[in-house]
Amino acid sequence: MTGVQTCALPIFEADESRVITRPFFPGGETRIGAIIDRVIGLSDPKVEEILARVFRNFQNRHRDIRAVFEEHCERASELTGKLNGVSQSRRLLVGAYFTMEYAVQAAALFNPSIVPHINQSGIPQGSVRFVMSLRATGEGHISSIVFRTGVIHADQTLEFDQLGRLSRPAKLWPDRKFEKRIFGTKLDEIGLSATSGGGDAVDFVMHRLPDYFTFEQLEHAVAEANVAEPEKFQLEETTDGILWLARSNYHLELPQDADISEVVIFPQSENESMGIEDLRMVRFTDDDGSVTYFGTYTAYNGYRILYQLIETSDFHRLAVHTLNGARAQNKGMALFPRRIDGHYVMCSRIDGENLYIMYSDFIHFWETAELLETPRNPWEFVQIGNCGSPLETPEGWLLLTHGVGPMRRYCIGAMLLDLDDPTRLIGQTREPLLVPIGDERVGYVPNVVYSCGGMLHNEMLVIPYAMSDISTSFATVPLAELLDLLTSGG
Repeated sequence: MTGVQTCALPIFEADESRVITRPFFPGGETRIGAIIDRVIGLSDPKVEEILARVFRNFQNRHRDIRAVFEEHCERASELTGKLNGVSQSRRLLVGAYFTMEYAVQAAALFNPSIVPHINQSGIPQGSVRFVMSLRATGEGHISSIVFRTGVIHADQTLEFDQLGRLSRPAKLWPDRKFEKRIFGTKLDEIGLSATSGGGDAVDFVMHRLPDYFTFEQLEHAVAEANVAEPEKFQLEETTDGILWLARSNYHLELPQDADISEVVIFPQSENESMGIEDLRMVRFTDDDGSVTYFGTYTAYNGYRILYQLIETSDFHRLAVHTLNGARAQNKGMALFPRRIDGHYVMCSRIDGENLYIMYSDFIHFWETAELLETPRNPWEFVQIGNCGSPLETPEGWLLLTHGVGPMRRYCIGAMLLDLDDPTRLIGQTREPLLVPIGDERVGYVPNVVYSCGGMLHNEMLVIPYAMSDISTSFATVPLAELLDLLTSGG
């Protein structure tokens, strides 16, 4: 067996001090209006007294809490039609009543993925700066994505950057635009087409949109459709489906002055209402040499999962897309870091049990899949899946895998795939590289070690891994030893 070593580093654990602000609108418009009326009924001195106390208690816990209160007050005003002519102090206090703190990682910090950082300046020779994503869970076990940065030095020691003092949620980018051609294809994919009975409404809306349109333009076209033929279009609920798809494809903007360790990607759409799970990041280099960071993740709304894709070139503006197609299903989709023969390639587990390889000419659509491997070793008899995007080596694609065995124990192994034809398996570990032992077995989901992506550096494989869905640690594996094992029959 290879020389797997765990790193002598602090373990990343839950931290209830990392809080963000969230809107808090209890009940419907009537109750919201009643709260506003109570604030309006306060005397001016009382308003100033309460507002000053709120600022004393909370302004040091968040960046620009005043702007948050203003935003949430405006939402309340739009919902109720109230607050016209009200003083600024009273508006800020109303906003405070419709704001709450959310501890994003109070319950757990796990399922990490690691990639080379976009900025490699100012570090020692032989070192590499990295970005690590983690799944954070808080109240209600809702999952969001947080980040850590650091440096892997030439001697394989890991040094983490100081964590930003405050956490900030990424904001929806208001000027986002949709490409009409892609949007129409996605509507057809989810069944909103002429063949599914919704074609008249779709045609009505799409014909009123330019080639690139905003969400506001889409809302206007939908409103026109509902006015033109209200009984037909509203009963079909097709227009609701059009807006649902648009809300599932959005853009986020991170503050320019924010360190990435301060940023929280919190659920934004209905699909994600119960969490963003298991981001698998990859640094993708296209045929023209351009670099894009992609991340596949599972959106969960409490009833069903939907696979989505994050895309960014600078970690300041991120586009979020739905992944579509007959094979964009289940969990564990991991993109290869480059095209193969001009195609995008994905490793997936579309049936919940086996590993597949998928090809596509369009990154948002995945229609076909070819079986790569079924569970063959006792430690993976229940299911086999990937642990992040494959890593390119001269000998082949190194794919970290997870397997589920007796007592639902999750372990981590590895496969080696042919560089030109990744459906051809060169070798795999007969026994796992990492198994949960000791304290790693204790947590929210016992007996689990799991990763969403490792990284190669100076002939070492660095594996960040979660322990029982509660905390995160690291392991390193000498690459030469692992490749020798995989090419010699496992």
